[in-house]
Amino acid sequence: MQRRKFLRTAGVGGATAAAAGALAAPAVAQSMPEVKWRMASSFPKSLDTIYGAGEYFAKRVAALTDNKFQIRVFAAGEIVPGLQVVDAVQNETVECGHTAAYYYVGKDPTFAFDTALPFGLNTRQHNAWVYFGGGLELMREFYKEYKLVSFLMSHTGAQMGGWWRKEIKTPEDMKGVKMRIGGFAGQVMAKLGVVPQQIAGGDIYPALEKGTIDAAEWVGPYDDQKLGFNKVAPYYYYPGWWEGCAALSLYCGEKAYEALPPMYKEAIAVASGDTVSWSVAKYDAQNPRALRELVAAGTKFLPFPQSVMEACFSAANELYAETIAKNPKFKKVYDSWKPFRGEEVLWFRVAENTFDNFMARQSAANKL
Repeated sequence: MQRRKFLRTAGVGGATAAAAGALAAPAVAQSMPEVKWRMASSFPKSLDTIYGAGEYFAKRVAALTDNKFQIRVFAAGEIVPGLQVVDAVQNETVECGHTAAYYYVGKDPTFAFDTALPFGLNTRQHNAWVYFGGGLELMREFYKEYKLVSFLMSHTGAQMGGWWRKEIKTPEDMKGVKMRIGGFAGQVMAKLGVVPQQIAGGDIYPALEKGTIDAAEWVGPYDDQKLGFNKVAPYYYYPGWWEGCAALSLYCGEKAYEALPPMYKEAIAVASGDTVSWSVAKYDAQNPRALRELVAAGTKFLPFPQSVMEACFSAANELYAETIAKNPKFKKVYDSWKPFRGEEVLWFRVAENTFDNFMARQSAANKL
């Protein structure tokens, strides 16, 4: 009986509801303020995934706010150099920035946790720590000193071990090598005799070409091919043990963020989460073909020798112990991060790695 009554009145009720919606939607839209932000990116426009993540994020924010909240993205160097994004947000030169947190370990090594630490978490493990392991809360507490509000906004996935002018057979071969390597990993490399250089993405190729540096790591095959590193360095190593993932952050200036309506704050949270998924999927889809093309073009594709991996692992643990002893902020985050890493690695050994390794063997046997 109730169902028949509903059907008889649906036409009138539906029309009334539609009319009300037609009136209500513009009223809601009109009540939303127009807000225009500028985002400084650490990356060049030529990289359509790592830089493009900022543009994708801005489009999602606009779509979620009926185009009332507009964010314009500026590539590295257009407003500030790529390695000064945090400073630009902190100084209110721009309202927000998209960057790799570990570029700023010179301010405090604790920044590194938001991007990657050597022999740390992979992409899924990092997301788990951020969202369910207390990582987001710990980092936001740390960022209060810098008047920043942080969001996980994109990922590259596990990275490569970079481009080298000479073959690396033992840890001794690394001594004296001038290498572009970002963040905390540079300090690990220094323990092995490498001379680390912090250089923005767009400046790496000329430095490698001119011999100012002898090696450089960036992201992975898709981006590295675009930047042409294979033309100036023959050896391409893997894995990038310093970046089992590379999470990239959105930093909003605290003052600008707190002035936003709740709906716009939610749009930032939703859009940043969307961009994380978009960026990982895009890199995973693009890297295999790029790697095949690099190898076909003559790139010498090699794994780091086990002796090198072991030496780097020992150096990383030595650096962690030194940093914990003198930096209580780093220690506070590390004390959350390290046990979480242990649990995640144990779980992945059981399920993910067992499956992945089986599939890898099938691939090696040309059964896929």
